[in-house]
Amino acid sequence: MNFHQIIEQHWQRPNAILRLFLSPLSKIFAKIAQRRRAQFLSDKGSLKTQKLPIPVVVVGNIHAGGTGKTPITAALVADLQARGIKVGIISRGYGRKSKQIHVLHANSTADEVGDEPLMLYRRTHAPTAVAANRHAAGMALIAQYPDLQMIIADDGLQHYQLARDIEICVFPAADVGRTDLDVLPNGGLREPVSRLQDVDFIVVSNANHDTFSAAQTYFRLPICAYPSEKTLFFSQIQTAAAYRLNQPDDILSIGSLKNGARCVAVAAIARPQRFFNTLIQMGFILQETRVLPDHAAIDVSTLPRADYVLITEKDAVKLPANAPDNIWVVPIQAQISPDLAAEIMRKLGFQAAL
Repeated sequence: MNFHQIIEQHWQRPNAILRLFLSPLSKIFAKIAQRRRAQFLSDKGSLKTQKLPIPVVVVGNIHAGGTGKTPITAALVADLQARGIKVGIISRGYGRKSKQIHVLHANSTADEVGDEPLMLYRRTHAPTAVAANRHAAGMALIAQYPDLQMIIADDGLQHYQLARDIEICVFPAADVGRTDLDVLPNGGLREPVSRLQDVDFIVVSNANHDTFSAAQTYFRLPICAYPSEKTLFFSQIQTAAAYRLNQPDDILSIGSLKNGARCVAVAAIARPQRFFNTLIQMGFILQETRVLPDHAAIDVSTLPRADYVLITEKDAVKLPANAPDNIWVVPIQAQISPDLAAEIMRKLGFQAAL
Protein backbone atom coordinates (compact mmCIF):
# COMPACT_ATOMS: atom_id res chain seq x y z
CA MET A 1 0.00 0.00 0.00
CA ASN A 2 1.47 3.37 -1.05
CA PHE A 3 1.35 6.63 0.92
CA HIS A 4 -1.60 8.00 -1.05
CA GLN A 5 -3.66 4.89 -0.32
CA ILE A 6 -2.77 5.09 3.37
CA ILE A 7 -3.96 8.71 3.52
CA GLU A 8 -7.20 7.94 1.69
CA GLN A 9 -7.84 5.04 4.04
CA HIS A 10 -7.25 7.43 6.96
CA TRP A 11 -9.86 9.80 5.53
CA GLN A 12 -12.43 7.01 5.60
CA ARG A 13 -11.36 5.35 8.86
CA PRO A 14 -9.31 7.88 10.85
CA ASN A 15 -6.09 6.62 12.40
CA ALA A 16 -5.29 8.14 15.80
CA ILE A 17 -1.56 8.43 15.12
CA LEU A 18 -2.02 10.07 11.71
CA ARG A 19 -4.60 12.42 13.18
CA LEU A 20 -2.09 13.58 15.77
CA PHE A 21 0.37 14.67 13.08
CA LEU A 22 -2.04 15.85 10.39
CA SER A 23 -4.63 17.79 12.44
CA PRO A 24 -2.36 20.84 12.95
CA LEU A 25 -1.75 20.99 9.19
CA SER A 26 -5.48 20.83 8.54
CA LYS A 27 -6.08 23.77 10.87
CA ILE A 28 -3.61 25.80 8.81
CA PHE A 29 -5.22 24.65 5.55
CA ALA A 30 -8.68 25.65 6.82
CA LYS A 31 -7.48 29.12 7.78
CA ILE A 32 -5.86 29.62 4.38
CA ALA A 33 -9.06 28.51 2.60
CA GLN A 34 -11.18 30.79 4.77
CA ARG A 35 -8.86 33.75 4.21
CA ARG A 36 -8.80 33.24 0.45
CA ARG A 37 -12.59 33.12 0.27
CA ALA A 38 -12.84 36.29 2.35
CA GLN A 39 -10.43 38.06 -0.01
CA PHE A 40 -12.95 37.53 -2.81
CA LEU A 41 -16.22 37.99 -0.94
CA SER A 42 -15.44 40.64 1.66
CA ASP A 43 -16.01 44.32 0.82
CA LYS A 44 -12.43 44.91 1.98
CA GLY A 45 -11.02 41.90 0.14
CA SER A 46 -8.03 42.33 -2.12
CA LEU A 47 -9.29 39.94 -4.82
CA LYS A 48 -12.19 40.72 -7.13
CA THR A 49 -14.83 38.47 -8.61
CA GLN A 50 -15.84 38.57 -12.26
CA LYS A 51 -19.52 38.43 -13.16
CA LEU A 52 -21.02 37.04 -16.34
CA PRO A 53 -23.96 38.88 -17.97
CA ILE A 54 -26.31 35.92 -17.37
CA PRO A 55 -27.02 33.91 -14.18
CA VAL A 56 -24.39 31.38 -13.08
CA VAL A 57 -25.21 28.21 -11.15
CA VAL A 58 -22.19 26.40 -9.68
CA VAL A 59 -22.46 22.66 -9.10
CA GLY A 60 -19.51 21.67 -6.92
CA ASN A 61 -18.49 19.94 -3.72
CA ILE A 62 -16.37 20.39 -0.63
CA HIS A 63 -14.82 16.93 -1.05
CA ALA A 64 -11.56 16.25 -2.87
CA GLY A 65 -12.55 13.38 -5.08
CA GLY A 66 -15.61 11.84 -6.67
CA THR A 67 -19.01 12.65 -5.20
CA GLY A 68 -21.24 11.81 -8.18
CA LYS A 69 -21.28 15.44 -9.28
CA THR A 70 -21.05 15.00 -13.06
CA PRO A 71 -24.19 12.83 -13.48
CA ILE A 72 -26.05 15.35 -11.31
CA THR A 73 -24.84 18.20 -13.52
CA ALA A 74 -26.03 16.32 -16.61
CA ALA A 75 -29.42 15.63 -15.05
CA LEU A 76 -29.85 19.26 -13.97
CA VAL A 77 -28.97 20.57 -17.44
CA ALA A 78 -31.44 18.14 -19.04
CA ASP A 79 -34.20 19.15 -16.61
CA LEU A 80 -33.63 22.85 -17.36
CA GLN A 81 -33.61 22.18 -21.10
CA ALA A 82 -36.91 20.32 -20.77
CA ARG A 83 -38.40 23.51 -19.34
CA GLY A 84 -37.24 25.55 -22.29
CA ILE A 85 -34.20 27.18 -20.66
CA LYS A 86 -31.23 27.72 -22.98
CA VAL A 87 -28.39 26.61 -20.74
CA GLY A 88 -24.65 26.36 -21.31
CA ILE A 89 -21.91 24.53 -19.40
CA ILE A 90 -18.47 25.78 -18.40
CA SER A 91 -15.67 23.82 -16.80
CA ARG A 92 -11.96 23.94 -16.10
CA GLY A 93 -11.51 20.78 -18.16
CA TYR A 94 -9.33 18.92 -15.68
CA GLY A 95 -6.68 16.69 -17.25
CA ARG A 96 -6.76 18.20 -20.73
CA LYS A 97 -3.50 18.88 -22.57
CA SER A 98 -4.50 22.17 -24.21
CA LYS A 99 -4.21 25.51 -22.39
CA GLN A 100 -6.48 27.39 -24.78
CA ILE A 101 -10.10 28.43 -24.24
CA HIS A 102 -12.10 25.84 -26.13
CA VAL A 103 -15.78 25.96 -27.12
CA LEU A 104 -16.73 22.35 -27.76
CA HIS A 105 -17.84 21.09 -31.16
CA ALA A 106 -18.54 17.73 -32.79
CA ASN A 107 -14.85 16.95 -33.30
CA SER A 108 -13.55 18.02 -29.87
CA THR A 109 -11.40 15.43 -28.11
CA ALA A 110 -10.82 14.57 -24.47
CA ASP A 111 -7.19 15.70 -24.84
CA GLU A 112 -8.43 19.15 -25.83
CA VAL A 113 -11.27 19.59 -23.33
CA GLY A 114 -11.09 16.89 -20.62
CA ASP A 115 -13.19 13.76 -20.24
CA GLU A 116 -16.00 15.13 -18.06
CA PRO A 117 -16.82 18.22 -20.18
CA LEU A 118 -16.82 16.10 -23.33
CA MET A 119 -19.13 13.56 -21.72
CA LEU A 120 -21.48 16.34 -20.57
CA TYR A 121 -21.48 17.88 -24.04
CA ARG A 122 -22.26 14.60 -25.76
CA ARG A 123 -24.91 13.66 -23.22
CA THR A 124 -26.78 16.99 -23.07
CA HIS A 125 -25.82 18.66 -26.39
CA ALA A 126 -25.66 21.91 -24.38
CA PRO A 127 -23.18 24.57 -25.53
CA THR A 128 -20.01 23.91 -23.51
CA ALA A 129 -16.69 25.69 -23.05
CA VAL A 130 -13.56 24.98 -21.00
CA ALA A 131 -10.80 27.23 -19.67
CA ALA A 132 -8.72 27.57 -16.54
CA ASN A 133 -10.48 30.90 -16.03
CA ARG A 134 -14.19 30.04 -15.84
CA HIS A 135 -15.21 33.66 -16.54
CA ALA A 136 -13.23 33.55 -19.78
CA ALA A 137 -14.93 30.26 -20.66
CA GLY A 138 -18.33 31.80 -19.99
CA MET A 139 -17.62 34.89 -22.10
CA ALA A 140 -16.40 32.73 -25.00
CA LEU A 141 -19.53 30.61 -24.77
CA ILE A 142 -21.87 33.62 -24.69
CA ALA A 143 -20.06 35.19 -27.64
CA GLN A 144 -20.76 32.08 -29.72
CA TYR A 145 -24.24 31.43 -28.29
CA PRO A 146 -25.71 34.88 -27.48
CA ASP A 147 -29.18 33.48 -26.74
CA LEU A 148 -28.01 31.54 -23.66
CA GLN A 149 -30.07 32.27 -20.56
CA MET A 150 -28.08 30.46 -17.87
CA ILE A 151 -24.62 29.01 -17.26
CA ILE A 152 -23.99 25.85 -15.25
CA ALA A 153 -20.43 25.72 -13.90
CA ASP A 154 -19.41 22.09 -13.53
CA ASP A 155 -17.26 22.09 -10.41
CA GLY A 156 -15.68 25.36 -9.28
CA LEU A 157 -17.32 25.83 -5.88
CA GLN A 158 -13.90 27.06 -4.70
CA HIS A 159 -13.23 29.08 -7.89
CA TYR A 160 -14.29 32.33 -6.25
CA GLN A 161 -13.00 34.48 -9.07
CA LEU A 162 -16.25 33.65 -10.86
CA ALA A 163 -19.27 35.35 -9.31
CA ARG A 164 -22.21 33.02 -8.92
CA ASP A 165 -25.94 33.44 -8.39
CA ILE A 166 -26.58 29.97 -6.94
CA GLU A 167 -24.27 27.46 -5.26
CA ILE A 168 -25.13 23.76 -5.21
CA CYS A 169 -22.98 21.41 -3.13
CA VAL A 170 -23.02 17.69 -3.93
CA PHE A 171 -22.46 15.68 -0.76
CA PRO A 172 -21.96 11.88 -0.86
CA ALA A 173 -24.52 9.81 1.03
CA ALA A 174 -21.67 7.68 2.40
CA ASP A 175 -20.53 10.63 4.54
CA VAL A 176 -23.95 11.53 5.93
CA GLY A 177 -23.77 11.18 9.72
CA ARG A 178 -20.00 11.51 10.00
CA THR A 179 -18.72 13.94 12.60
CA ASP A 180 -15.01 13.21 11.97
CA LEU A 181 -14.72 14.87 8.55
CA ASP A 182 -11.79 17.25 8.25
CA VAL A 183 -10.04 19.31 5.58
CA LEU A 184 -6.83 18.30 3.85
CA PRO A 185 -4.54 16.63 4.76
CA ASN A 186 -6.17 15.11 7.86
CA GLY A 187 -9.39 14.61 5.93
CA GLY A 188 -10.63 14.64 2.37
CA LEU A 189 -12.36 18.03 2.35
CA ARG A 190 -11.37 21.17 0.42
CA GLU A 191 -13.34 23.33 2.84
CA PRO A 192 -14.79 22.68 6.31
CA VAL A 193 -18.26 21.14 6.66
CA SER A 194 -19.39 24.51 8.00
CA ARG A 195 -19.14 25.80 4.42
CA LEU A 196 -22.52 24.13 3.86
CA GLN A 197 -24.13 26.95 5.85
CA ASP A 198 -23.61 29.29 2.92
CA VAL A 199 -24.56 27.22 -0.12
CA ASP A 200 -28.02 27.56 -1.61
CA PHE A 201 -28.76 23.87 -2.01
CA ILE A 202 -27.29 20.50 -1.00
CA VAL A 203 -27.76 17.42 -3.17
CA VAL A 204 -27.04 14.15 -1.38
CA SER A 205 -25.63 11.86 -4.07
CA ASN A 206 -26.10 8.09 -4.38
CA ALA A 207 -28.80 8.25 -1.76
CA ASN A 208 -31.26 5.56 -0.72
CA HIS A 209 -34.44 5.57 1.37
CA ASP A 210 -32.54 5.43 4.69
CA THR A 211 -30.35 8.38 3.70
CA PHE A 212 -33.37 10.61 3.12
CA SER A 213 -34.36 10.75 6.78
CA ALA A 214 -30.80 10.61 8.16
CA ALA A 215 -29.74 13.62 6.08
CA GLN A 216 -32.60 15.75 7.34
CA THR A 217 -31.13 15.44 10.83
CA TYR A 218 -27.43 15.47 9.93
CA PHE A 219 -27.38 18.73 7.98
CA ARG A 220 -29.12 20.58 10.82
CA LEU A 221 -26.38 19.63 13.30
CA PRO A 222 -24.11 22.46 14.57
CA ILE A 223 -21.18 21.18 12.48
CA CYS A 224 -23.22 21.78 9.31
CA ALA A 225 -25.84 24.32 10.46
CA TYR A 226 -27.62 24.18 7.11
CA PRO A 227 -30.66 26.48 7.55
CA SER A 228 -33.82 24.52 8.25
CA GLU A 229 -35.86 26.52 5.73
CA LYS A 230 -33.70 25.35 2.83
CA THR A 231 -34.74 22.26 0.90
CA LEU A 232 -32.43 19.26 0.74
CA PHE A 233 -32.22 17.34 -2.53
CA PHE A 234 -31.28 13.74 -3.23
CA SER A 235 -29.97 11.93 -6.29
CA GLN A 236 -30.26 8.28 -7.17
CA ILE A 237 -28.39 6.57 -9.96
CA GLN A 238 -30.15 4.57 -12.63
CA THR A 239 -28.14 2.33 -14.92
CA ALA A 240 -29.20 1.57 -18.48
CA ALA A 241 -28.19 -1.41 -20.60
CA ALA A 242 -24.63 -1.38 -21.93
CA TYR A 243 -24.08 -0.41 -25.55
CA ARG A 244 -21.21 -1.18 -27.90
CA LEU A 245 -18.62 1.61 -28.13
CA ASN A 246 -19.13 3.61 -31.35
CA GLN A 247 -22.31 1.60 -32.06
CA PRO A 248 -24.80 2.93 -29.47
CA ASP A 249 -27.73 1.15 -31.12
CA ASP A 250 -26.15 -2.23 -30.33
CA ILE A 251 -27.46 -3.01 -26.86
CA LEU A 252 -26.08 -5.75 -24.60
CA SER A 253 -28.46 -7.75 -22.43
CA ILE A 254 -27.22 -10.02 -19.65
CA GLY A 255 -29.18 -12.92 -21.11
CA SER A 256 -27.35 -12.63 -24.42
CA LEU A 257 -23.87 -13.18 -22.96
CA LYS A 258 -22.02 -16.13 -24.43
CA ASN A 259 -21.66 -19.18 -22.19
CA GLY A 260 -18.33 -18.96 -20.38
CA ALA A 261 -17.76 -15.43 -21.66
CA ARG A 262 -14.91 -13.54 -20.04
CA CYS A 263 -16.08 -10.16 -18.71
CA VAL A 264 -13.71 -7.53 -17.37
CA ALA A 265 -14.23 -3.97 -16.18
CA VAL A 266 -11.83 -1.05 -16.53
CA ALA A 267 -12.29 2.31 -14.83
CA ALA A 268 -10.29 5.54 -14.63
CA ILE A 269 -12.67 7.31 -12.26
CA ALA A 270 -12.54 8.54 -8.68
CA ARG A 271 -14.65 5.75 -7.16
CA PRO A 272 -14.07 2.68 -9.36
CA GLN A 273 -15.44 0.16 -6.88
CA ARG A 274 -18.83 1.85 -7.10
CA PHE A 275 -18.84 1.13 -10.85
CA PHE A 276 -17.73 -2.48 -10.36
CA ASN A 277 -20.46 -3.03 -7.74
CA THR A 278 -23.04 -1.65 -10.15
CA LEU A 279 -21.96 -4.14 -12.82
CA ILE A 280 -22.25 -7.01 -10.36
CA GLN A 281 -25.73 -5.83 -9.37
CA MET A 282 -26.66 -5.78 -13.06
CA GLY A 283 -25.74 -9.46 -13.27
CA PHE A 284 -22.25 -9.37 -14.82
CA ILE A 285 -19.74 -11.88 -13.49
CA LEU A 286 -16.40 -10.09 -13.63
CA GLN A 287 -13.28 -12.19 -14.11
CA GLU A 288 -11.05 -9.12 -13.72
CA THR A 289 -11.24 -5.46 -12.72
CA ARG A 290 -8.60 -2.91 -13.59
CA VAL A 291 -8.30 0.48 -11.88
CA LEU A 292 -6.49 3.45 -13.44
CA PRO A 293 -5.98 6.91 -11.91
CA ASP A 294 -8.93 9.28 -12.22
CA HIS A 295 -8.98 10.98 -15.67
CA ALA A 296 -6.11 8.77 -16.90
CA ALA A 297 -5.79 8.04 -20.60
CA ILE A 298 -6.73 4.53 -21.68
CA ASP A 299 -4.52 2.70 -24.18
CA VAL A 300 -6.77 0.17 -25.91
CA SER A 301 -3.75 -1.99 -26.75
CA THR A 302 -3.22 -2.65 -23.03
CA LEU A 303 -6.81 -3.58 -22.20
CA PRO A 304 -7.31 -7.08 -20.75
CA ARG A 305 -8.16 -9.86 -23.18
CA ALA A 306 -11.87 -10.52 -22.85
CA ASP A 307 -15.11 -11.13 -24.71
CA TYR A 308 -16.61 -8.07 -23.05
CA VAL A 309 -14.69 -5.06 -21.70
CA LEU A 310 -17.02 -2.84 -19.67
CA ILE A 311 -16.24 0.86 -19.18
CA THR A 312 -17.96 4.06 -18.04
CA GLU A 313 -19.19 6.84 -20.33
CA LYS A 314 -16.56 9.12 -18.83
CA ASP A 315 -13.84 6.74 -20.03
CA ALA A 316 -15.55 6.03 -23.34
CA VAL A 317 -15.06 9.59 -24.62
CA LYS A 318 -11.28 9.08 -24.43
CA LEU A 319 -11.21 6.10 -26.77
CA PRO A 320 -10.58 6.28 -30.52
CA ALA A 321 -13.17 5.58 -33.20
CA ASN A 322 -11.28 2.47 -34.28
CA ALA A 323 -11.26 0.90 -30.80
CA PRO A 324 -11.94 -2.86 -30.60
CA ASP A 325 -15.60 -3.84 -30.89
CA ASN A 326 -15.55 -5.87 -27.64
CA ILE A 327 -15.73 -2.64 -25.58
CA TRP A 328 -19.12 -1.91 -24.06
CA VAL A 329 -20.19 1.31 -22.37
CA VAL A 330 -22.44 1.34 -19.29
CA PRO A 331 -24.44 4.59 -19.11
CA ILE A 332 -25.70 5.95 -15.83
CA GLN A 333 -28.19 8.71 -15.17
CA ALA A 334 -28.98 10.60 -12.00
CA GLN A 335 -32.50 11.42 -10.89
CA ILE A 336 -32.81 14.39 -8.55
CA SER A 337 -35.69 14.84 -6.14
CA PRO A 338 -37.46 17.04 -5.25
CA ASP A 339 -37.43 19.17 -8.44
CA LEU A 340 -34.11 21.06 -8.27
CA ALA A 341 -34.47 22.65 -11.72
CA ALA A 342 -37.83 24.15 -10.77
CA GLU A 343 -36.38 25.55 -7.54
CA ILE A 344 -33.46 27.15 -9.40
CA MET A 345 -35.84 28.73 -11.90
CA ARG A 346 -38.01 30.07 -9.09
CA LYS A 347 -35.01 31.53 -7.29
CA LEU A 348 -33.70 33.21 -10.45
CA GLY A 349 -37.11 34.43 -11.62
CA PHE A 350 -37.43 32.22 -14.71
CA GLN A 351 -40.70 30.90 -16.03
CA ALA A 352 -40.96 27.60 -17.87
CA ALA A 353 -41.76 27.76 -21.57
CA LEU A 354 -45.28 26.73 -22.44
